[in-house]
Amino acid sequence: MIDSDLVRTLADLLEETGLAEIEYAKGDLRIRVARPLGPVVAAAAPAPASVAEETAFQEDQAGALTSPMVGTAYLAPDPASPPFVAVGSVVKEDDTVMIIEAMKVMNMITAHRSGTVQDILVASGQPVEFGQTLMVIA
Repeated sequence: MIDSDLVRTLADLLEETGLAEIEYAKGDLRIRVARPLGPVVAAAAPAPASVAEETAFQEDQAGALTSPMVGTAYLAPDPASPPFVAVGSVVKEDDTVMIIEAMKVMNMITAHRSGTVQDILVASGQPVEFGQTLMVIA
């Protein structure tokens, strides 16, 4: 018999943490709850993008710093220190901009290009997925 309250609790935990899936096991009982991460496909085709919209989209994608792994993002080297960068910070390629902890290993995440930090899309202590956009540097 499936414990529907446990399934609902796990589903709520997925929503709160932003994780893609969670698995719970106790004895012979194993429950895995997952949610789709892909885009929702619309029934109607969107209007074609103008050249300006397409160029802006490509520029946004070029400035996106994405996560190379699944883990927990930290914006500062430790809780008592200021963040590595803030919106408006000027960075050089390979400057450390955050840490992602994965399997108890602290991985320095560096800027993929020189520029100005336009947006930071994660909070310190937030779980992140592989390929998730962490910040925009333009």
